[in-house]
Amino acid sequence: MPLIVIPFSPIAFQIGPLQIHWYGIAYAVAFVVAGAVAVRHAVAHGIPSRDAEAILTWCIPIGLVGGRLYFVVQSDFGWYLTHPEHILAIWEGGMAFFGAIFASLAVIIVAARRLHLSLWVMLDAGALFAAVGQPIGRIGNIANGEILGPPSDLPWAIAYTDPRTMAPKLGVGYQPAAAYEAVAVLLILGLLLWLRRRGVPTGMLAIVYLALYPISQIVVFIWRTGIETPVIWLGLRQAQLTSVAFLLFLFPPIAYFWWRSRRPANSLA
Repeated sequence: MPLIVIPFSPIAFQIGPLQIHWYGIAYAVAFVVAGAVAVRHAVAHGIPSRDAEAILTWCIPIGLVGGRLYFVVQSDFGWYLTHPEHILAIWEGGMAFFGAIFASLAVIIVAARRLHLSLWVMLDAGALFAAVGQPIGRIGNIANGEILGPPSDLPWAIAYTDPRTMAPKLGVGYQPAAAYEAVAVLLILGLLLWLRRRGVPTGMLAIVYLALYPISQIVVFIWRTGIETPVIWLGLRQAQLTSVAFLLFLFPPIAYFWWRSRRPANSLA
C-alpha cells in the first residue's frame, strides 16, 4: 500500500456554479510569488518596474495560451478538434510547459526590443519566474491526480480516493511524476540562486535554465504515463523529443548569441 493517500476533492470550494480548483489556486500563487521574484530581479538590474510588470502582465496570459495549445497538440489532438470548447479550458488541467516557454520567450524578445531594454536581463528574470513558479504549479497537478507515473508500492507512491480526481484508478498507488518534476526544477532553482549570488554575467541564469530544463524533462518523462503522453518515436514521448530538438537546434544559437553579447565590441569585428 502507498504511504500517501489523498482523500480530498480537487475542487477547493464552489461559489454557485463556479468551481474553484486547487489547480487554479496553485497557479495563482505561482504567478504572484514567481512574478514578485522576477520583477525584483529585473528592477535590481536596471529595468524600470513599470516595464518589468508590463512584460510580466503579457507573459502570463500568452504563456498560459501557449502552454495549453502545446498540450492540446501533443495529446489527443483529434478529440480536441471535435470538442473545441475544451481547447482553452485550462481549469480542466493539462499544460505543456514547453509551450509556455516558447510563448514567453517570444513576448520577452519583442518587448525588450520595442522598449529598448536589456534582453538578457529580462531572460534571466524569466528563468527565475519559471523556476520559482513551476514547482508551485505542480502542487495543483498533484491535487488533480494528474502527471502520474506507473502504479507503484513505493513508500512515496500516491493514491487517490475521490472520484473527481484524474487518477486512472482509485485506491491504487502511483509514482508522483509531478513531484519528481517539482524536485528537478527546485534543484535548477537552487543552482540559479547560487549563480546569482556569485554575480555571474547577465544572461547566464537564462542559459543555465534553458540547458538544464530540457535535460530534466528527458529524465523525468521516463516516469510519465497516460494517454496524454504517448510514446512517439524511438521510445521517447513528445516532451522528450521537444527537449532533444531544443538542445540540438535552438539552444546552440541562443548560447552563441549570449557568448557574442559578452565579447567586447572591438573583438567582434
